[in-house]
Amino acid sequence: MQRRAAALYAVFLLVVGVVSFSLIAVASPPELAFENPDHRLSENDELTVDGTTYTLDAIEAEVQGGGGGGGSELVRSGTIVWTNESARVTESWDADSEITYQNESWTVLVEGENATEVTLQATINRTAILQNDSDVQNEVQTVDGTEYVVEEGPGGERTLIPTADYFPEPETTTVAQGDTVQFDGSEFTVSAVGADGATLSRVTPQEVEIPVSDEANVTVGSQTYFAHFPDNETLVLSSNYDTYRQFQQNTDEFTRHENGLWGVSIVSALGAFFLIALAYLPSRY
Repeated sequence: MQRRAAALYAVFLLVVGVVSFSLIAVASPPELAFENPDHRLSENDELTVDGTTYTLDAIEAEVQGGGGGGGSELVRSGTIVWTNESARVTESWDADSEITYQNESWTVLVEGENATEVTLQATINRTAILQNDSDVQNEVQTVDGTEYVVEEGPGGERTLIPTADYFPEPETTTVAQGDTVQFDGSEFTVSAVGADGATLSRVTPQEVEIPVSDEANVTVGSQTYFAHFPDNETLVLSSNYDTYRQFQQNTDEFTRHENGLWGVSIVSALGAFFLIALAYLPSRY
């Protein structure tokens, strides 16, 4: 009689566990869906904010994780681009540095801390000049701290010529603050001059990228949106955060219910096992 009752209770617990597990199997987690988002975009679609046009340049989907026995996750992201028509590009001419200007090599010279202009001094290629002169040695010699060019006469005699007397006077040109110069293939304005050198600047259109992550805020112009990728081809931008807050609440509630059903399934299975085990223990009498 005792074993029969235990068997009935065990069957009841197993039925409860099976029903609970079935509910887990058929349950679907809540989905994040915006009925009327501010923007629903596919690749190359445009949106306008504050008079500026932005373009969804790309959507990427990548499976991350899964190594070492861990679960994998599909991560979506995207890139929005726009053109800044008044981007400021700068270049620096540091004092005593060597630059390429008008297809030639120049050294930047600055006189005084309050300088308003820089002097560009053409770089003399000493090696090339010496190699092209068969009457002198190919290397400069230093004697008592002074550099000389060694000239060899017909009879083998040597004459020391100070480098200042041998090499030509380097060409110089002056560039002042406010001047316009052609540099690196573009037209620049000398916007600042100081003891450290000169700063050149120009205004030019420049493409700017805005990275977009799934289920995160993104700022486009002066507007902040909540970004969501419902699939691998669509980006939704919404300023309605109530929808996302409701989704979070529904997700938390779904997780609690699912955990509760798992608990019922596990406890039911263990209860049925112990009932059968205890009912069939051998009697001592």
